[in-house]
Amino acid sequence: MTTDWNPLLRAEFGEPYWAELQHFVTSERAQHTVYPPVPEVFAALHTTAHADVRVVILGQDPYHGPGQAHGLCFSVRAGVAVPPSLRNIFTELRDDLGHAPAAGIGTGVVTETSGDLTSWARQGVLLLNTTLTVRAGQAGSHQGKGWETFTDRVIGVVAAKEEPVVFVLWGAHARKKKALIGAGHTVVEGPHPSPLSAHTGFFGSRPFSRINEALVAAGRGEIDWRITGP
Repeated sequence: MTTDWNPLLRAEFGEPYWAELQHFVTSERAQHTVYPPVPEVFAALHTTAHADVRVVILGQDPYHGPGQAHGLCFSVRAGVAVPPSLRNIFTELRDDLGHAPAAGIGTGVVTETSGDLTSWARQGVLLLNTTLTVRAGQAGSHQGKGWETFTDRVIGVVAAKEEPVVFVLWGAHARKKKALIGAGHTVVEGPHPSPLSAHTGFFGSRPFSRINEALVAAGRGEIDWRITGP
């Protein structure tokens, strides 16, 4: 990684788990379709520099359907149908701040840029899955192979920043990472936006305005949450 993450994470590449993880992923790619494509596995770190991180949104697995995952959690590229969790995120964004794509709410039909969250990432929103690859059609298939060790380290180096950061923990899996964050940062947590849990407290939680309020209070400026594409 030719980014400012490299000196912070370089030691991980010499750890035994890293070699085992890369062997596993290489073997998986030789036998199965694996998402996202190789050039996009570390897209979250390539798009959002460590120095620029103001917000961390944690996901779990990449999407496991064709053409969906591109290395940013919850995001899909232009022209890809909006997955249910992202559709619920957009619904809450609309209700919270009035921002949402003109199409794609409740329909799965997208406008040119409606599912692409790259504009968030470029403003310092690290869109990090805790597992960075997945076998096509098999959610959770690459969990427990070493990615979590690496992404825990990513969370740790962000938590070590002197500047306040807002960590967004949606769902039980993400909320387990709270112990890695420590004092001096803001945690926005709640139910996952998936259809199974969004109605248990995600809807109405106003996460986007809460994030911006915390950033303004810390003197770090608001995120423009409008969906503007890549």
